[in-house]
Amino acid sequence: MNLKVIICLIMLAFTATGMSQAKDVSDEITVACYYFPNYHTRDTTDLRISRQHFENWSEWELVKHAKPRFDGHYQPKVPAWGYTDEKDPKVMEQKIQAASTHGIDVFIFDWYTYEGKPFLNRCLDEGFLHASNTDSIKFALMWANHDWMELYPYTAGDKHDYLYNGKVTSEMFDRIGDNLIEQYFTKSNYWLIDGKAYFSIYDIQNFINSFGSLEATIKEMKKLDRKAIDAGLKGIHWNLVAWSTAILPGQDAPLNNRELLEKLKFDSATSYVWIHHVGLPQVETDFNYVRDKYLEHWDNAVKDYGVPYYPNVTMGWDPSPRTNQEKEWSGSNYGYPYTNTMSNNTPANFKKALQMTRDRLLADPDGPRILNINCWNEWTEGSYLEPDTKNGMSYLEAVKSVFNKE
Repeated sequence: MNLKVIICLIMLAFTATGMSQAKDVSDEITVACYYFPNYHTRDTTDLRISRQHFENWSEWELVKHAKPRFDGHYQPKVPAWGYTDEKDPKVMEQKIQAASTHGIDVFIFDWYTYEGKPFLNRCLDEGFLHASNTDSIKFALMWANHDWMELYPYTAGDKHDYLYNGKVTSEMFDRIGDNLIEQYFTKSNYWLIDGKAYFSIYDIQNFINSFGSLEATIKEMKKLDRKAIDAGLKGIHWNLVAWSTAILPGQDAPLNNRELLEKLKFDSATSYVWIHHVGLPQVETDFNYVRDKYLEHWDNAVKDYGVPYYPNVTMGWDPSPRTNQEKEWSGSNYGYPYTNTMSNNTPANFKKALQMTRDRLLADPDGPRILNINCWNEWTEGSYLEPDTKNGMSYLEAVKSVFNKE
């Protein structure tokens, strides 16, 4: 073999290696996962989450006391790590380690504020941000700005008891913005997209109603953008949780997501859970049926929304632990949390849904490389990746396997 041939072969090898590396980079998908921070105890300094309970109570109590509500119903679900307190940094270290080594890149915390005060904040502020390995994973916020009501538990037929209104004033939002920038957005492990801090709005109608008009809402969003830029960021990456079917009582689904995305200049849209788009026709509706219906919604969202859409994979759905376990099961005629459930959400079926989502993302060369999962720990809604005594780490292993995360 002469020298020219050898040189050509070496150059081809380097070219192939470079192409392979470039492909790996372009195929890298960011896997985000919602985190619901209601699994820690509180004291008299905290806003109460329920009129039925207060100090030293967390939602683990509903998980512990859940009962099967119909034949074949899998309850209670038992956490393999025990009923831990997430405001303890050591507890969060275990969660971060498991997530970051099994393919989760970002925790998106459900974030709340009511009456100008923090709410359900101690998991993030005391636990996650003070964990020794907090920099092992990115984090972001989804402002869960819906009204807060008594659901701990709820009895079918009772009048809904609203504890807090999710709307804010312009002055309150100004203070909220300062807090967001100082306490979260400028952290080294806060999730940035193109240099902008990812900030997701759950209840867009409540957000607009807070300020009275689209024009006033745009003004408030621009103010927060300027604060972020002044703090050294490139602005806010505004993300809309778009949904067509309300879950919680008292909520109104947006009438026109496309119009709101366009007029408010959101950067992207996403979903929180499949059942925001798919009805559950049976008491136990098959997971694969819901998956396929959601994929139809995804197709429509990509065509209709006019901004990048980050798809969702939902692990399960069963809010029955939030129903009054001492009362006879009333079926699913009373609305949340008396709803139908998802069944057959085995680790294998969950893995298949992840694979389908990955393949659809990669099939669009110009599309986003982001998805989110519901949820890390929605135990009382039956959607969690944390290990339980039945399936162990199987759901996390599915994430790791599909996305080849090391």
